[in-house]
Amino acid sequence: MSGIRRREFLLLGGGAAAWPLVARAQQPAMPVVGFVNAGSPDAPLAAAFRKGLNDAGYFEGQNVTVEYHWLEGRFDRLPALMADLVRRRTAVIATPAGNFAAQAAKAATTAIPIVFGVGEDPVKLGLVGSLARPGGNLTGINFLGTEMTAKRLELLHELVPKAVRIAVLVNPANITATESQLRDLPVAARAIGLQIQVLNASTTSEIEVAFATLVRDRADALYVGGDVFFTSRRVQFAILAARYAIPATYPSREAVEAGGLMGYDTDRVEMYRQVGTYTGQILKGAKPADLPVLQSTKFQIVINLQTARALGLEIPPTLLARAEVIE
Repeated sequence: MSGIRRREFLLLGGGAAAWPLVARAQQPAMPVVGFVNAGSPDAPLAAAFRKGLNDAGYFEGQNVTVEYHWLEGRFDRLPALMADLVRRRTAVIATPAGNFAAQAAKAATTAIPIVFGVGEDPVKLGLVGSLARPGGNLTGINFLGTEMTAKRLELLHELVPKAVRIAVLVNPANITATESQLRDLPVAARAIGLQIQVLNASTTSEIEVAFATLVRDRADALYVGGDVFFTSRRVQFAILAARYAIPATYPSREAVEAGGLMGYDTDRVEMYRQVGTYTGQILKGAKPADLPVLQSTKFQIVINLQTARALGLEIPPTLLARAEVIE
């Protein structure tokens, strides 16, 4: 081989070897979404979030990576987790169903977009300037959990009119949600002549202890407070309520599907889907400041007929006409 031809061969060979490296370097890394939830892993709700991402053109493993952080009720882990997501420059932080999680995210960053689902007014929580014009790096959906507190107690009274002593279970680790409920529930109870006893639980074992306590104290019924950890423990609640024959009301439809007696809630699956959709729109380039905070408009009374029969309860016709019945 002549010197010239050998030199051409080496140049061509060297260039060809370099092409894949150049191509790889030019491919952008997939954006990472930090999904943060204080409850236990919840497949149906995670699937709803993914559906929202899909609707916006994003598919896990293809053009987006989602890191799921399920905190199992450990609200104290939120600040450190948010700080880590910010340090690693996550593309979007999504906090469906969590006042506390949204506040922790806001405290951690003014730059990374945050999409929330909160039960209280996000303006009062200090998350956004207004619903129509959020104005900063946060937007999302308000599922109006606070407005449902008194209504859910009234519906329990309607279903179980003989129940006067109501045990109210709240999660003290979920500060903002618990403070709101403890402010509103005593007023609602007095208005319809009910007595309430507040019990605390922040872990699965404390939920067991709370049931033993309410049975010992002869509570007539149980009001399970609105809390993302409690929602994720719905099967445990259904089993314990059945074991002790306690009529109970829950803050989610999913709890009734798991065997709970009664629920009153907005469409939680739709809320998670919408958080996913907004997350996808932001990945496409939309700014949170320009995406108005949405409010839930659909509310559901859901009753598990089998559980009602097991408790010997007859559902009043007026309530039956307004409720969705799960056989």
